[in-house]
Amino acid sequence: MAQAKLQALRALLRGYGSCLVAYSGGVDSVFLAMVAHQELGDGMLAVIADSASLPREELAEAKELAERFQFPVRVIATDEFNNPEYLANPVNRCYFCKHELFTELEPLAVKEKFAVIAYGENASDIGDFRPGAQAAKEFQVRAPLKEAGLTKAEIRALSAELGLPTADKPQMACLSSRIPYGEPVTRVKLGMIEQAEKVLRDLGFYDVRVRHHELGTKAVGQSAKHLARIEVGPSEIPRLLAGETYAQVAGRLKDIGYAHVTLDLEGYRRGSLNEKVVSAVASST
Repeated sequence: MAQAKLQALRALLRGYGSCLVAYSGGVDSVFLAMVAHQELGDGMLAVIADSASLPREELAEAKELAERFQFPVRVIATDEFNNPEYLANPVNRCYFCKHELFTELEPLAVKEKFAVIAYGENASDIGDFRPGAQAAKEFQVRAPLKEAGLTKAEIRALSAELGLPTADKPQMACLSSRIPYGEPVTRVKLGMIEQAEKVLRDLGFYDVRVRHHELGTKAVGQSAKHLARIEVGPSEIPRLLAGETYAQVAGRLKDIGYAHVTLDLEGYRRGSLNEKVVSAVASST
């Protein structure tokens, strides 16, 4: 089944003639870039959007993967941090991020004569709350993985067959997704989140999110206080609580600037900040 879908993906890409791939270094975009390069050669270009919401390690890894697998890549700067609607962090924040990305990619595609812009939405994303998909629709950006019916599990399996190290890479999302809707996005917060998650990954934890919460209002002359709510994979929770690991993590995160460090006992689950949003959308339909 997965092989038939892969052949359908290859046919879709060949039909484009040429394309830009919105590239992040994650499981889906690496797979899409690799297959697009196999089918289109120099007729494809992977483009990374660099902003404060992209961890520096992720940017370096994405560039290294492109070099290792010899597909062309270009880094461009995006400007969503000058958009007050994005910084306000509404429930459709991802719309403004993707809108900014496609605003940059569209003239690039026209200038360099790429027929199609494609991004890595897949068939497993159907039913999730994904406002970025609205921006893709407005710019007529294609989602060939979804169109071919490829699920995340199938993309991982096919990535392994292609020798891509991202086959077992953890789920990733932009750093802004760690901040609850309605709490403003700032560069300072994203820097704290990036450092905090690096602490956990350096200790060998696989599924990692550090959710960043504001603690009330700050008094005049006092610094704002923040709480870190750690999510790791449910099977990893015992290891985090074992020995002195939990105390080490708490100390390191407090050094970063968190007033309180907590552990979510439900563990990591994809899109946990979207749970109430998806529930509300479902109940209104």
